Amino acid sequence: MNNLDIEREKINKIDKEMAELFEQRMNCSKAVANYKKEKGLPILDKNREEAIILNNSNYINNEEIKGYYVNFMRDVMKISRLYQHTLLNGMKIAYSGVEGAFAHIASGKIFPESTRVAFQNFNLAYEAVVNGECDCAVLPIENSSAGEVGTVMDLIFNGNLYINGIYELSVSQNLLGVKNSKISDIKKVISHIQALEQCNTYIKQHNLNAQLCENTAKAAQLVAKMNDKSVAAIASQETAEIYGLDVLDSNINECHQNSTRFAVLSRSQHIKTVNKPDNHSVLVFAVRNDAGALAKAINIIGKYGFNMRTLRSRSLKDLLWQYYFYVEVEGNLYTENGQDMLKELSPLCDKLKVVGTFYNHIDLK
Repeated sequence: MNNLDIEREKINKIDKEMAELFEQRMNCSKAVANYKKEKGLPILDKNREEAIILNNSNYINNEEIKGYYVNFMRDVMKISRLYQHTLLNGMKIAYSGVEGAFAHIASGKIFPESTRVAFQNFNLAYEAVVNGECDCAVLPIENSSAGEVGTVMDLIFNGNLYINGIYELSVSQNLLGVKNSKISDIKKVISHIQALEQCNTYIKQHNLNAQLCENTAKAAQLVAKMNDKSVAAIASQETAEIYGLDVLDSNINECHQNSTRFAVLSRSQHIKTVNKPDNHSVLVFAVRNDAGALAKAINIIGKYGFNMRTLRSRSLKDLLWQYYFYVEVEGNLYTENGQDMLKELSPLCDKLKVVGTFYNHIDLK
């Protein structure tokens, strides 16, 4: 046997071992896909992939081939993602609205291989996950111009689903009319209340009458059916394409840095016990009706080093002049430090619930 045959024989043996390891790795990827489906997590986790590649490249001693190994790992990661996408092709994502709604767009960006299921309102989308009809729901929690989405906040407080991710989608509102209509023709605009609030200045400047609708895409659908040149919708450009409308004016929202944060809600919680710099957590609580209870609660959160990114209050529907609080903090509440904070906070609260831990908000491009 010559030297070439000897080396080829070695390669054959290595390839056999790599094939066995590849099969093992893909079996692990399948288990990861099942976990992500249960928790409502997206397939791609860029931070983890880059950390793995950086860590594993240190196993290569030969600097000449280290770069090739990095490329090899990127290909392995890509193949793993493709396999997971195939496995999760039947994943059902609930959202409120119709095709073209911003939640529909966000859902497609977070879960590109999923089946998106439309519901008439936030409550029905939420309940679809509770009863197992869908795997998770993508619901808006806050807009940079119009503020919180109170109905969703109430569902988070009163319900039993968990937040396993928050994503930020840039929102551009547009004036949509039927074919061959002009801005001067428009007398009435139809849209969701938050879209109307975001475009309030534009509506007043053009002396338009505003009419509420369940969501922006539904408004576009309604305008298309009415086929009235005097009526327009405020919605996304994608919605115009879906329902055959013309974009009469673009980016009419008052603040051009307009974005909406969407929460992914699922029945099971993705618990992380290790704190990382970009970890965030959400908790909701209602303090006891004692003097200074809220101030004490806030002080306890700060005492353990959790910086509050968001603090919002909402009235309790069944108790007059009583409120609950939605808090988003920087850090992980499932660390030992976080659990100690919750133990000290608990006696001050009538209700206290950790809603979820996740990476800091991710922009949806």
